[in-house]
Amino acid sequence: MELIAVANNKGGSGKTTTAVNLSAYLALLGKHTLLIDMDPQAAATSGVGIDEWNLEKTIYDALTNLSIPEVAIHTTIKGLTIVPANLYLSVAEVELASQLGRELILSKKVQKLNGYDYVIIDTPPYFGIITMNALVACSTILVPIQAEYYAMRGMTQLLQVVSMVEERMDVSIKRRYLLTMFDSRTKLSKDVVEQVREHFKEAVFKTMIPRNVRLAEAPSSGKPICIYDPESAGALAYKQLAEEVIECLGA
Repeated sequence: MELIAVANNKGGSGKTTTAVNLSAYLALLGKHTLLIDMDPQAAATSGVGIDEWNLEKTIYDALTNLSIPEVAIHTTIKGLTIVPANLYLSVAEVELASQLGRELILSKKVQKLNGYDYVIIDTPPYFGIITMNALVACSTILVPIQAEYYAMRGMTQLLQVVSMVEERMDVSIKRRYLLTMFDSRTKLSKDVVEQVREHFKEAVFKTMIPRNVRLAEAPSSGKPICIYDPESAGALAYKQLAEEVIECLGA
């Protein structure tokens, strides 16, 4: 079972879009996949067509007293299950602050899971107890990087946090980077791609996610891009990413 946390403390990088669509395509490629929404904004939850305001149980309950299977629900995509979230998750940041071993809660929960090939964790765009739980639990961190100006800004802080988690919690986390919002028409996009590939080398996925209107529209419909517009450039890119993830990370 491969556990991948999709994280970037810079908003608008394509983090949730990547978590939702990578999960959907992994499931469509025959991999039993669990998507865990750990962002109080619940964009991943609504992105697979689930009303976050009409939920009996969420990731909050899994972090406090229930098991993950008790909270997980099936999506309309065969093989894709989600642990949903809603705004109430923000309360967990406060409630867990004084709890002993608070960074290990999710890790202990996912270690008990059976039957999944991939667990994809969508994280909030800030550092806190929730994000820390995701980092400790994962085996790989997938960092979406916009092919735009300031793309590398904030990366130093993120990677410092990952290194701190490794040292403090005695874990090893693989780093992988995904270029998103690539526009082949602009020199800026091409320059950012060159910079990122030169800096992170083989850790950068070959697949690049293009700037695509259909990708931007899909969340409002509550559908992953594989359902909303499977022939769009964004859909084809995320399918290619899922194939690359299976090839590189295996499960």
